[in-house]
Amino acid sequence: MPTTLTRLPKWVPIAGFHQFTLAQYHKMMEAGVFTENDRVELLDGYVVEKLPHDPLHDGNLQKLNRRLQRELPMGWEVRVQMVVTLGRSEPEPDAAVVRIDADEYTTRHPGPADIALLVEVSNTTFDSDREDKLPIYAAAGVGVYWIVNVIDREIEVHETPSGTGYSVRRVFRPGDALPFTINAATVTIPVAELIR
Repeated sequence: MPTTLTRLPKWVPIAGFHQFTLAQYHKMMEAGVFTENDRVELLDGYVVEKLPHDPLHDGNLQKLNRRLQRELPMGWEVRVQMVVTLGRSEPEPDAAVVRIDADEYTTRHPGPADIALLVEVSNTTFDSDREDKLPIYAAAGVGVYWIVNVIDREIEVHETPSGTGYSVRRVFRPGDALPFTINAATVTIPVAELIR
């Protein structure tokens, strides 16, 4: 079934679009071109407007955040809808499990070496989370990426980054236990506890 594109596909070269470096993007923020009230993120050098959230998205994100927080070993934390720096991108994943930083990330954003897991909760952004963000996360070397598909009630787990993709893709549904390894310790979380 054909769909109407609401975003710029990465593979379509269109005159008039410009890619920015991280330094240029940061200068635009310093100059007030973008403020904390602007809902944008930098994806592969493009400034992309973020979609508004609805209760289904936010409720599932809160549920996931609470459950992840309980499972993390010392030295790790969950950051919700906060920036990570990945090459030419500064996305704001719905959740990021990152090493705790002594400076509380006040002088930099977490980068690939700080990240154990990135999560996107998808009800209206599934195609973008898979087609746009997955290649960015894989290319940056993010080891594990979850797409929580709240419409189909399943979680796609992508592991082992290889180029702009992941070598391993597994799907978990209610009734399954989702394994997550951090610091050589594996915990399992029932999928039903992560999705409404």
